[in-house]
Order: sequence, then C-alpha cells, then structure tokens
Amino acid sequence: MTIKAIVFDAYGTLYDVQSVADVTEDAFPGYGDIITQVWRIKQLEYSWLRSLMRRYQDFAVVTRDSLAYTLRCLGLQYDAATFARIIDKYQHLALYPDAVGALEAMKDKKLAILSNGSPDMLNALVRNSGLDRVLDATISVDAHKVFKPAPEAYTLIEEVLKVPPAEVLFISSNPWDACGAKSFGLNVAWIERVTPQAMALACVESETVAPLTMFKALRTQMDELGVAPDHRIHGLSELPALVSARS
Repeated sequence: MTIKAIVFDAYGTLYDVQSVADVTEDAFPGYGDIITQVWRIKQLEYSWLRSLMRRYQDFAVVTRDSLAYTLRCLGLQYDAATFARIIDKYQHLALYPDAVGALEAMKDKKLAILSNGSPDMLNALVRNSGLDRVLDATISVDAHKVFKPAPEAYTLIEEVLKVPPAEVLFISSNPWDACGAKSFGLNVAWIERVTPQAMALACVESETVAPLTMFKALRTQMDELGVAPDHRIHGLSELPALVSARS
C-alpha cells in the first residue's frame, strides 16, 4: 500500500525533551538531570493514569502537575517565576538536528504531528521551531480527551487528514507510542536512538546508574507488549529513504 501521509509524535521524536535540562540546571544547580528525568517519567505516567481513571486534564495541566511533584519530592523550594520559566521551555524545545531536513525531503506527502500535547503547547512549539512551514496539520489528542496510546487518540489521524490507517506511516521514538500505533493498525517506524548494546555498556561502565541512564532504560527500549513496529531506524535522517522505498 502506498504511503500518503507521514505522522510524527512530537515529544522525543521531533523535539528533544532532554533539552529542558538547560533550564532545570540553571534554576537548581546540581539537580538539573534528576529533575529532567523524574519530570518526564511522571509526565507520561500522569497522562496514562488520567486516561485510565477517566479524569482527563490536558497536557499543559499534566506537565505542570508532574513538575510540581518532581520539585516537591526532591525537596526543592521555588517561586512562581522559576516554575513558569521551567514550564515555558516546553514551548521552546530543541528540534533534533535532522528533523527539518527529513521533513523537507518528504514534502510530497501529507505531513502531520499527532501528540499528547495540548493545542496551545503544540501550536506555540511548532511555530517557535519553524515547523509550521512544512507541516500540513498539528493534531492534539485533546480533541478526543484521551492520551496515546489509547486507540481513540490514533483515530484523529484519519479524521483530520482523510487518509486511512493503511496509507499512514507513523513515526515515534517512544516504544509505548510505537506499540500503541501498531496495535491500532498504522504502519509504524520506531526510532531506536539507544541500542540495547549501548544501554548495557552504559550500565557496565558506571558503578551507579545515573538518572539519564535510568530514563533510557525505562523509556528508550522496545516494550514487551506483543506488537512490534514495521521498521526500525536510528534517526529521522533515515526516514526519506524508507518512505521512498515504500512508495
């Protein structure tokens, strides 16, 4: 089946969520790494818990709540201005270096984002990074009030782009998202940025497991959920050749 639309996850796929470490370290010297990792882990956990509990709040609320949890559990004192400055970084996340080139090489396809991010967060981020010039749509799960990997979230792709799942290639570096999309019925390419070999080596070379290493172990390795992506790539730069081969 010919691929007519390419849909990307945003956080961790096009945008580097680890780039918040600059502002967390500046606000709390010596704590930047642990804040960054715990914040992201709880941010994802809260999105899934809220979906299961059917107590939806948008991703902006989830992001604030998970940061408040992180700072509280680490015993860090902060004022409103510091909190707001850290949160604001989510509107200015760094793009992965190969993101723009990959998207521009595939402009003959429909290009979109499907993200757990709230509309205001996503629209600001896409505009600030310049991706609004190449994307055909920025889709937030907020329209269905449930977070990925719930199947209802992925139905938004066809609703907005008018392209059936069989003609969509979904891209994510998040294993849980890749599994969710594949379970739903999309063609899926997973970006394996951290190989099992690199993961094992990082653990062997250190007497203690650093926060970033722990995060990589929990969030960058393919999950055991009974489904697997159709394609494994190691960066966005490999995507145009993959799409060309599929076409």
